[in-house]
Amino acid sequence: MSFSVKWRRNMAVCYNKLWKLLIDRGLNKTQLCKEANITTNAMARLGRNEDVRVDVLVKICTVLNCTVDDILEIIPESDLQKRGSQG
Repeated sequence: MSFSVKWRRNMAVCYNKLWKLLIDRGLNKTQLCKEANITTNAMARLGRNEDVRVDVLVKICTVLNCTVDDILEIIPESDLQKRGSQG
């Protein structure tokens, strides 16, 4: 088993930082889609903490004037599942 396959089984992406940043900036998901020129499908994937293309992340960061570090975390899958069950 390669390292990348093993990594994908144990780690997950969490976009909670993005949602907090949107609230702080007074933006909603629809506004971000329009301003960043990203699809609603990409936004839905973000909402489910699924992988998206790097260009989607770059567009979001450009609109929000931030870095990828400001909008996502890479965390153990077990932690993501715990966060999801809390609320």
